[in-house]
Amino acid sequence: MPVDTSLAHSDIDDLAERIATSDLLIHNCGTLEYNLAWSLQKKLHASVVLGTHPGKLLLLEHPSVYTAGRMTQPDERPTDGTAVIDVDRGGKITWHGPGQIIGYPILKLVNRQNVVGFVRTLEDALMEVCSSFSLETTRFKDRSGVWMRDRSGDRKICAIGLRVAKGVSMHGFALNVNPDLGQFSRIIPCGLSDASVTSLTAELGRQIEPTEVLPILETSLQKALIGVAL
Repeated sequence: MPVDTSLAHSDIDDLAERIATSDLLIHNCGTLEYNLAWSLQKKLHASVVLGTHPGKLLLLEHPSVYTAGRMTQPDERPTDGTAVIDVDRGGKITWHGPGQIIGYPILKLVNRQNVVGFVRTLEDALMEVCSSFSLETTRFKDRSGVWMRDRSGDRKICAIGLRVAKGVSMHGFALNVNPDLGQFSRIIPCGLSDASVTSLTAELGRQIEPTEVLPILETSLQKALIGVAL
């Protein structure tokens, strides 16, 4: 379901209704400005909480934007006056932009008490995607997300930051396909000063496009979410 980047807030109600009433679980929303996507998430979240519509998973890209989770510290923010959107997810500050696939699962969890287990499910699916490109990824201690760990150091290829309210998830993950990694230099990404950020393109040494990754990601997520979310 491609979405025109000229969408305004007045269009979000219609888009939310179209997605909510669709038979599809996963919706490719194209490129959508962050605040519009956040409004869309909240509308879908409310309908899933009420039980009027089933859960959905949104896949999209954002124009360049910094967002800060509730645990972000002042010294982790940009020092050059760059705007930051404060959001109600967990985690700290990160950057979103072109070349990064964003996933927002608006899903009612089967086990609403096991949020960590849901994060692990998402990590498994994303690690499987990386494996399909012959990249060996892993988890890193108690740090969420998907990591590369070798002689070149510790570097995150996919960030995860969720919020679960009334048993329904929102916000989600950001998989770096071919973004401008220099955008992360203005912040301390996810508050981790001892690690760096990478992408599929950077690790493979060849250009990878989101369109190449999306079908693989959709298949992996469809399989992973069976029995985990309603």
